[in-house]
Amino acid sequence: MTRRDAPTRVKSPIRRLVAPALATIVMFVLLCGLGFWQLQRLHWKEALIAQVDSRIHAAPVPAPGPEAWPTLDLAEADFTPVTVSGTFLTDKEALLYMTLSEPKGPIGGVGWQVFVPLKTDAGWIVYVNRGFVPDPRRDPATRAEGQPTGTVSVTGLLRRPERPLHLFGDGMSRDNQWFAREPALYARAAGLPAAEVAPYSIDADATPNPGGLPQGGETLVVFPNNHLQYVITWFGLALALVGVFIAYARGVLKRGPDDEAD
Repeated sequence: MTRRDAPTRVKSPIRRLVAPALATIVMFVLLCGLGFWQLQRLHWKEALIAQVDSRIHAAPVPAPGPEAWPTLDLAEADFTPVTVSGTFLTDKEALLYMTLSEPKGPIGGVGWQVFVPLKTDAGWIVYVNRGFVPDPRRDPATRAEGQPTGTVSVTGLLRRPERPLHLFGDGMSRDNQWFAREPALYARAAGLPAAEVAPYSIDADATPNPGGLPQGGETLVVFPNNHLQYVITWFGLALALVGVFIAYARGVLKRGPDDEAD
């Protein structure tokens, strides 16, 4: 008894392209969506850079007091030039780690930004970033001439706090050495009344301090803007995907119909 050959049917090349075409369309839409999103981010970042550049050259205004804190938009107020006067609480300074690779003043390298609470003439407190000190001078005793007494006036840039992810405990420093701009935590560690401490800090301008330290005016006004690269990347991948599908489809169509056994 002989076995009859199994019947065959022809599979159209168009049918073989349906699934790859659907997958290509889905991925193309996704990649283009990411490209348009990065394009929006690019326009937003450019507008932000222009806004901040304009803001930092404006005339300074009085630093916002407690009556303004509940409604103060810290993101909107960031880098606003402000002035304030009062007395430094020099025994309660906090040190924020910094590597100053492109100093505006004569001193750079590894060191610390010196944040000192200023008790204002109105009675509330604001942390002032008085500037940079190199690591060997982080002990206040090594720069005693730069510790002012009496009433001082400060002009600088209002800066919003940073909110990093704390991997350990409550984020409190055990040795007064910090790695984020967090005036609320500085105040808590120093035992200052939270209700009297401003939710922002002030970066002092480059007005020289006695002895040269801290070195003020070292605010980094830098906004990474890589969105154009991302736009090119996502749209480029979308076009490459289309090119791959076209090459694949041409191969399938050139090969012609396939026979399928039932």
